[in-house]
Amino acid sequence: MGIPVRMSEAAALAIHTAVHLASNDGRPVSTREVAEEIHASEAHLSKVLQRLTKCGLVRSIRGPKGGFVLNKPGENLALIQVYEAIEGPLESSACLFDREVCSRKKCVMGDLLVKVNRELRAYLSGTRVADLREG
Repeated sequence: MGIPVRMSEAAALAIHTAVHLASNDGRPVSTREVAEEIHASEAHLSKVLQRLTKCGLVRSIRGPKGGFVLNKPGENLALIQVYEAIEGPLESSACLFDREVCSRKKCVMGDLLVKVNRELRAYLSGTRVADLREG
């Protein structure tokens, strides 16, 4: 059986990476270290880090002790900012399809999708990266 609600691998990697960087209190963290920590492809993670750097959420530090750090404290970084850096704006949808395919006046899913979208937005907006740091 499939998972009904999914997030892209890139967005999930970005969120996990931001939390890992926040857990290191400003110490530069290499792509390899993050990839090993979250069991991810180093090549895919590198592309995600490039996007996070380009949008200004993280910065790259060069050199033998270099790596990546958050550009602002994790307390000031909401998960939705990380998500939208990868996926673009989180849009609400009341339909499972990208386009209208049925002529029903009421969706077979009822208002479930509206509720799920609202809950997801509330969680991503209200949760800071620092809230998820390991103790």
